[in-house]
Amino acid sequence: MGMPMEHLNEVIFLLLNAGPHASPMTVDVARLLAEGAIWLVPLWLVLGWLRGSMAIRKVLLGAAVAGLAGLLLNQIIGLVWYHPRPFEAGIGRTLIKHAQDSSFPSDHLTLIWAIAISLALHQKTRLAGWSLALLGLPVAWARIYLGVHFPADMLGALLVGVLSAGFVRRIEGRIAEPLMGFLQPIYRKACASLIRRGWSRE
Repeated sequence: MGMPMEHLNEVIFLLLNAGPHASPMTVDVARLLAEGAIWLVPLWLVLGWLRGSMAIRKVLLGAAVAGLAGLLLNQIIGLVWYHPRPFEAGIGRTLIKHAQDSSFPSDHLTLIWAIAISLALHQKTRLAGWSLALLGLPVAWARIYLGVHFPADMLGALLVGVLSAGFVRRIEGRIAEPLMGFLQPIYRKACASLIRRGWSRE
């Protein structure tokens, strides 16, 4: 990232980062969004799988693969180009603990947006996909506000999410059937009691 862009990145970060007189309630809400909202993603995927048709399950499986592909790409980017977090650079205030690893792109937002975009690429799950994508916006704000990410990290996450979702969408036809063939018997055995009670679809 060139110096002018890096400077703009830091300026926007400081505008969004929590100041010394930040409201405790706002900080608590930000912490909930920054650390808790991500768990809604696997929960939604699991519930969708339990209650969804076979066609929906294939879409959810593709979305999960897109999310994992995005996280893998993030690891590669971090190895090739390390970008320090705000607290490493001595910028702003940090209000939650975080490992000292590359900030770019954000793993939280990559996972959310890769899955969201993957769902949005299918007509049956488009609304759910866009809803999840919107959830990513307050999460992005929270992680900047609390001092563990720069704004550019979120743009990077969006780009990685688009790339991974687009890639998986292109190969979905070749990977869906083998993966379903592997997972369905495991699911039927593990959730046999739920299926018998009608709480989950076979």
